[in-house]
Formats: sequence, C-alpha cells, structure tokens
Amino acid sequence: MTIKVLGVGAGYFSQFHYEAWQENENVELIGIVDRDIETARSMAERFGNPPSFTDLQIALDATSPDLVDIITPPPTHLDLISQVAAAGLPAICQKPLCGNLRDAQRAADIVEQAGTKLIVHENFRFQPWYRAMADLLVNNRVGDVYQMTFRLRPGDGQGPHAYLARQPYFQTMPRFLVHETAVHFVDVFRYLMGEPSWVWADLRTLNPVITGEDAGLIVFGFEDGRRAVFDGNRLADHAAKDPRRTMGEALLEGSAATMELNGYGQLTIREHGQESMTAVEVASHPTRFGGGCVPALQAHVVEHLLHGSALENQAFDYLKSMELVEAIYRSTASGTKVSVAGS
Repeated sequence: MTIKVLGVGAGYFSQFHYEAWQENENVELIGIVDRDIETARSMAERFGNPPSFTDLQIALDATSPDLVDIITPPPTHLDLISQVAAAGLPAICQKPLCGNLRDAQRAADIVEQAGTKLIVHENFRFQPWYRAMADLLVNNRVGDVYQMTFRLRPGDGQGPHAYLARQPYFQTMPRFLVHETAVHFVDVFRYLMGEPSWVWADLRTLNPVITGEDAGLIVFGFEDGRRAVFDGNRLADHAAKDPRRTMGEALLEGSAATMELNGYGQLTIREHGQESMTAVEVASHPTRFGGGCVPALQAHVVEHLLHGSALENQAFDYLKSMELVEAIYRSTASGTKVSVAGS
C-alpha cells in the first residue's frame, strides 16, 4: 500500500517535509497547496512536479489523499485542520499548533469529534541523539536520573539583521524564545523525563531589535525530585560546524552514568567514577536538518497508517506542552514557581 500525501504550504521549512516525503518508498506526494500558485509550482518542480493548488478543498477533491501535511503559519491551522477533519482524513500539522492554547484545544476537539487523527509535527524528539538517549534510559544505563540540562546556543540572534535572511517574522513575534523555540525542548524533556509538576522561569530580551524574549532560564521540577533546566540564549553560540544541527548542548546526569550531547550531534556516556567517555552509536544523517528528524517523524506516522503502531504527539497529548509554555510565561511575569500538576 502507498500512502498518498497532500502538502499544504510552500514556505521555508516545507522543503524539508517534501524532500523527506519524496524519498519515502511508502509515500506518493500527490499535490502541493499554497495561496500563491507560483510558490506552489516552484516547490512542486523541486519534488517530482505534483499538481499545484491554491485552494485546499479543490485539492482534496482532485487528489483524494490518505494524509494531509499542514506546513503553514499558525493562524491558518484551525481552518485547515477543520477542512481536513471534515473530509475524514488524518493530518500532520506544524508547531506551534494553531498559535495559542485555546485554538489548539478547539482543533483537538474537532479532530476527536470527526473520529480521525491530528499529529503535531514536533520533530526534535525524533532527533536521533534523543532517541538514543531514550534507549539508554529504558535500559537503565544511567541509573536514577538526577537532572537534564540543555543549553540553547544557536548564535543567530545578534545585531539588527538577526533572522531576516531565513525567518524574518522572528523579529516581531511578541513571544519568541519559548513560544517558537524552547517549546521543542519542553517536548524533549517530557519525552525523556515525563511530566513536570512545576516550572520557574526568568526570560529577557537581549537584542533590542527583537520584540519578544530571546534569552532565559527555565527550571522544570518533578514530583520525585528530578529537575530539568533549559538555559537559552539565541545570541550566543557553541562549538559546532553548524550551530543549528543540535541548537546547543545537553547533559543528562544519573546515579550510574552521565550522558553528554555536543554540537556535532555526538553522544557520549561516562560511567560514574570513571574519567573516560564512551561514544554512543547514533543513527544520524550527516547533513539533514536535526540529523534527519523530519523523515523520522514522517516514517513514524506512515508506520501507524500502514500497520497501526502507536502514535506519539497526537494533538491532545501535545496540548500538555502548550500548557507548560503558558505556565512558563506566567512564571516569568510573576517571578514565582507555577504549579502544573496534572499537566
């Protein structure tokens, strides 16, 4: 069986989606929708030249897809998800889902009532080094986990021209670091460590041309005493040929061992009391975004459609990450820890 995929959106990041769909042997990319027909055609020419459309409903009627991949700005999500759900089709949708928690909740409700599926394209947890970390945790190689820390250092936020070449809307987002970027690591922490019970945050803006926050500290507390720390600064960089490959460096510490992730996507583990680090095998693509996390997420969804395997990051589950984002902003506004028990 071949899964027929209709793509909606032809902006900057969509190229990574279409490249991965085109290379998946179980998938046929059957159309690309964009409000600008020339943009849609230009993208289609790069990836097998499927039909181009400016209207989703016309595309749905013309192509009869099995899956719709929504790769558009958040304000468009709710309407597009509603159309796809009305057609009884499953969808993947980019983050931040619908742009706010209220509309994301509405989208999740619509999909549930339609009896179909909505998977959020939250791809960082599919980066191969985090999948390798998860395997080591499952196999108890680290022992009792004490803390995980991630230091975000992409180095792309300095000066008056920050972000303009790639994603210029970053400059005017009222909520930036957490809403756009740290949400990835909220999800990674949840994936590796479970659900936190409280958060504390201190956010700030370092580059004066940026409307929203671009640096900050966030602490996540768990009922059993574990902690996770996000230390983000988009102006500073880290040692890496491509600072965007991992976006920073991670450290996960436990009673039996410590794991470290560097900016090259290399993962090592050091046993407690030892000096030497041992390399962990990571099935990483050397040049793909995030080590190949986009095709990994897509393959995960295709596997579900073909064989019924369990799905990660369906809309209702992803609402928990969005609730944590809201708690982070409440914390920095109040200067206090905010309970997220039951999130």
